[in-house]
Order: sequence, then C-alpha cells, then structure tokens
Amino acid sequence: MAFKIVVCIKQVPDTTDIRWTEHNTIQRDGLDSVINPYDLGAINLANYIKSLNREVEIIVVTMGPLQAQDSLHEALAMGCDEAYLLSDKKFSGADTLATAYTLSQFIKNFVPDFKLVICGQQAVDGDTAQTPSSLAEKLGIAQATNITKLINLCDDYAIWNKETQLCTQTIKLPLPSLVACSCNNIEINPDINSYIRSQKSQIKILNAESLNVLENNIGLKGSPTQVKNAYRPIITRTTEFLAESSSDAYADFILSEINKCKADND
Repeated sequence: MAFKIVVCIKQVPDTTDIRWTEHNTIQRDGLDSVINPYDLGAINLANYIKSLNREVEIIVVTMGPLQAQDSLHEALAMGCDEAYLLSDKKFSGADTLATAYTLSQFIKNFVPDFKLVICGQQAVDGDTAQTPSSLAEKLGIAQATNITKLINLCDDYAIWNKETQLCTQTIKLPLPSLVACSCNNIEINPDINSYIRSQKSQIKILNAESLNVLENNIGLKGSPTQVKNAYRPIITRTTEFLAESSSDAYADFILSEINKCKADND
C-alpha cells in the first residue's frame, strides 16, 4: 500500500495588485497568482520523503477559483502525483476555520488512508498560521509546526526538526499526523518534460456537494472571523542612520530626540 501524503497549498495573489470585496476579503478572480512560498517548502519536503520510498504518493489540494488550476499544474510538474481543486462559490470568503473544515472534509472523503499531511507554515497574504493547526484538530491527528527537516520515518511514527526562536527541538509524532513546514526560500525547477506531463494531467475539481459539507461551516457562513476593514498601510516615518564615534554620542542623540517629542506633545 502506498504511503499517501496530502500537501495543502494556496495560490496567493500578487501583493502589488490586491483588491478587496465588499466583505473585506481578497478579490482573487483575475489576479496574477503564485504558489505560496511556504507551500513550496511543503512540496519540497514531500518530494524528499518520496525519494526515500518509491511507494510514496503525493496528493496536492487547494481551495480557490478555477484559475488555481495553474498552481496545481505547477505542483504536478514539481513532483506531485495527483491534484484536486476545491472550487465553489459557497467557499468564498472562508476564514482559516472554514478553510480547515473544508480541507478536512476533502481528506476524510477522498484520502481517508493518508499517512501524512504537509502544509506551509503560513500564507503570505494572511500570515495567521492558523489553518494547519485547525486542520489537524478537525482530522483528530497529532501536529507539529515550524518543521524544517525530517530526521527519521518509520511505519508508525516520524521524527522531525522543529525550529523555535530559542532552539531546535526534536519532535516524534505518531502517524498519521500533520506538519507545517517553515521553509520558504525553496526553489523547485522542474524540467521541460515534467511541465509537459503536468499540463496533460487532469485536475479533479470538487464542489461543496462533492465534499459532503455542512453549508453553515463553509464560506462566509462558517467564518467567525470577520474583517472590519482592510487597507494598505501608509508609512510616514523616516529612518536616520548615525555614525557617531562613541556610545555617549548615541545616548545624547536619543535623549535629544526624546526631549523634542516631549516638547511637541506639551
């Protein structure tokens, strides 16, 4: 039996051309998009596991509009074996909780015999890093975040490197489980034959009915997080570089700036 890995990816928009819907969610239709950088790390990790065992099967899935097929074809060129697109207007406006629920229903119904789920640590268009942990909870499996490396893989457990701000931890997880990969500086360059094969591969498109979801748990209906306002930040501060010869000179400068601020506020 194949060792099945589900890789969850997200197509993120060009951050220089973001538009917003009336519900203050990102308008994704018509935007130039790429695979989320952290998800490239997830694909790369899945490919590494596949290199250790020829019986590994990588199933890649994303939720989004029909244009997200482009990212799935790219993922297939990068080494994934099978691709699914969860696309339905009922999914629109989903927050991390509704997204995790929808992904969990896909996995439960279409890949129930999975051994591992790999996600990117976070998406660069939201940066919440909530979906992987929520998905693990929905699936009822063990999880670890900020994973950078596989140490050992056995039939019923895996050992990982987990990076924190203070140290590197070694984590042992039973299988099946979920890991969120924190590597985002990955480049995967498929050859031309892989691209040709990927373009000929069929993307399986699933709607809400196919996933047997509860409609109150998907899209805007299933999203307790509501964005009150969305806008581009306006940065008005300036940066000044100092080239003083002593720490006393730096201290004098900082003190003078503090006194200026006090004077302006009085």
